[in-house]
Amino acid sequence: MLNARFINVQDILDNYKSAIYEKDVERFLSSYHSEIHIFDCWDNWECIGITQWRQMVKEWFNGLSEEGVLLKVDFTDLVMEETLNIAIVHCSVKFSAYNQSDEKLRQTTNRFTFCLKKENELWTIIHEHSSLPINIETGKGIFNYT
Repeated sequence: MLNARFINVQDILDNYKSAIYEKDVERFLSSYHSEIHIFDCWDNWECIGITQWRQMVKEWFNGLSEEGVLLKVDFTDLVMEETLNIAIVHCSVKFSAYNQSDEKLRQTTNRFTFCLKKENELWTIIHEHSSLPINIETGKGIFNYT
């Protein structure tokens, strides 16, 4: 496990948002368990383990940097269920891209489920699943939820 210091589930969500905005790979990854298993709706069907996830996140953040984009994250329809050592979070996650002048360039919304595990009193994400509804007629993902 990475050097996680998250004593509650909300800390994980706050770190997710700020680490993406700052494009801080290591801080972002600190929310994740070393044995993370991700089902993603971008490019790869799945990602297994922190090493593979680190590479994907580096590419994502580097692409944002090259484009000069700041990515703001908002959670909506947030539901958290927590037991002693397991927590489930499901929500909509809106990713809004801004340029350096704070002009909104684009936005997408995905559905997310995070499964968290508590070890040694600290939470990490052990499984993440992002998805989009599919338009039956076109077979394409619906990227914006209104």
